[in-house]
Amino acid sequence: MNEPHPSDPRPAELLGGPKPAQLLDLGTREFGEVWALQKDLVARRQRDEIPDTLILVEHPHVITLGRGTHKENVLAPGDMPLYEIERGGDVTYHGPGQLVGYPIFLLRQPERDLHVYLRNLEEALIRTVGRFGIPGERKAGWTGVWTAGGARKLASIGVAVKRWVTLHGFALNVSTDLARFAAINPCGLEATAMGSMRSVLGDDIAFEDVKAVTRDEISSVFGRDLTHRPI
Repeated sequence: MNEPHPSDPRPAELLGGPKPAQLLDLGTREFGEVWALQKDLVARRQRDEIPDTLILVEHPHVITLGRGTHKENVLAPGDMPLYEIERGGDVTYHGPGQLVGYPIFLLRQPERDLHVYLRNLEEALIRTVGRFGIPGERKAGWTGVWTAGGARKLASIGVAVKRWVTLHGFALNVSTDLARFAAINPCGLEATAMGSMRSVLGDDIAFEDVKAVTRDEISSVFGRDLTHRPI
């Protein structure tokens, strides 16, 4: 998911204060089910039937292919399902121990710049890993979040926008089995470029704690007052 970085994050203060939004914590769900849910929520958000919504979820093993996928980057998927989807970027892997977030946000006028949206996603994730003692950063020429010096990629980002409503989003490796990335060249990189919060810290980290911090940082960066909605 290698896109240029021409824009800096834009502070939420420009939007006139936090706006009501809802959080859907889905636990563990199959990718196809959540993809269908995203598309339904996008249509409902376009009709202004629901507020902005953040989905947080963990997927069973799956490989997704974005619009920019080079098929040679799919190496040995084995029995993992493959989905060709409408997000930008190349191929990536989702699986247990990875926090996946799908913002269904109607971008307001000051936010209607895709590069700013991507930078804000990065900013929220950089703040998230920073709260666990990991210095995260951007890497020139690549979308996502990396460890210091760009040594390992902690989070991948790939999005789509329909009539200014966003879908798809980010995948943060918390305690992901990094060996699974050997099935692909993730985002066109060698699998060895991938890292996780656990691999950096050398210890397990509570998944629910990372989820809560991620919610808070997205709320802060994007100016959305996220309220949990039970499923």
